Amino acid sequence: MEKIEYRAVIKFLTKQGKSVVTIIDEMSSVYCDSCPGKTMVYKCHSLFKKGRESLEDDPRPGRNIEVTTPELIQKVEKLVLDDARLKKKQLAEMVGVSDTTIFKILHDHLAMTKVSVRWVPRMLTPPLKQQRVECSRAFLDLCNEEKDGVLSRLLLETKLGFIIMNLSRNKTM
Repeated sequence: MEKIEYRAVIKFLTKQGKSVVTIIDEMSSVYCDSCPGKTMVYKCHSLFKKGRESLEDDPRPGRNIEVTTPELIQKVEKLVLDDARLKKKQLAEMVGVSDTTIFKILHDHLAMTKVSVRWVPRMLTPPLKQQRVECSRAFLDLCNEEKDGVLSRLLLETKLGFIIMNLSRNKTM
């Protein structure tokens, strides 16, 4: 039996003017081992005697349950696409939810992960896959044309341009 059903019985017997001891005796004779404890009976009897009508629990204080809505996901996605360097705490403050909710949205819904300081998608989009194929083919063609020359150099892209490193000398040119 549930708490609400026990409370209904206690409320009924309290309204009849029965004492706590009588209520406990009657409930234990009917419900045997599943009878509520004395503390619960005393507490409920006291509340119903003071005029309480509800059988439900009172709402408890605490953190509100956060719901991840499609609008919230879109808002986070837009913020991350605008600035991929945002931190979880910054996103949480901007959107008004907890860090944990932001983490769940980024990882579970947007399939993003933190690489260095940026949020990046875990899976490549079709245009990015095509771009990788084209770059790989171009590099393969270049390797086939120059053979030894390409393999001895390494191109590193930076914000300022390209740095060409000669691997045999291990110096920047």
